[in-house]
Amino acid sequence: MNKSIGIFDSGLGGLTVLKVLSQKFPHESFCYLGDIARLPYGNKSPETIRRYGLQILAFLKEQNVKAIIIACNSASTVFLEDSDYESIPLLNVIGPGSAAAIATSKDDKIAVLGTSATIRSHAYRDTLKRLNPRVEVTEQACPLFVPLVEEGMVNDPITEMVAKKYLADIQKRHISTVILGCTHYPVIRSDLKRVLGEDVSLVESGDVLANELEGLFKDHIIPRSSGSRTIRVCITDLTDHFEKLAHQLMAPEKISDLERVVL
Repeated sequence: MNKSIGIFDSGLGGLTVLKVLSQKFPHESFCYLGDIARLPYGNKSPETIRRYGLQILAFLKEQNVKAIIIACNSASTVFLEDSDYESIPLLNVIGPGSAAAIATSKDDKIAVLGTSATIRSHAYRDTLKRLNPRVEVTEQACPLFVPLVEEGMVNDPITEMVAKKYLADIQKRHISTVILGCTHYPVIRSDLKRVLGEDVSLVESGDVLANELEGLFKDHIIPRSSGSRTIRVCITDLTDHFEKLAHQLMAPEKISDLERVVL
């Protein structure tokens, strides 16, 4: 029997990762958990984020997954030292995202956009500096981006106005490589590009995690699946708004109706 790959995020932003992975691995089944009821994680303490994360990992284990992807950057910062959960391989985006940014940058200047928790942890900064001591890192917390995405305010003048405020220092420094350190941020990619300019390279979680997952298959850490598959999307709070937004974020990929779960 084919096992699923588990993915979790604090909200629906991680669907940007699920969409990429479902397209790159068409025979794999996925079980996604979005912790809508406790969103956002970005203003929570590390202790609280880890407690939430452990509850979600336990839920995904019960779904009999073969690997778990921590798509949430805020959660990734408190699980940096964890390579598995009760023998289930764990992937998070901090290390691979940092490596991808360094490979992309031509001038050793990298900016990191993230939630307050992600920026406060300095996880990206420290990882980037460890990989390349010469790199100049600019960190910018963007706490309003997540609620803007969850409200579906894409290609919206308010979102662009907020982006101009957050990104002013990055523009002034002429930084050409920017890590989108939150899975929600690719949803407003077009808004960010209008502010930063088309020449700026954006490092996104979905592509980075796809490469990491491919590594698990190639190294025979987990088996590949074949045949038909399922894509489950579970969330801890369910409204018509979230249902509609989830289908919009996954389009053109088709998903079944959202499932509400209690952790």
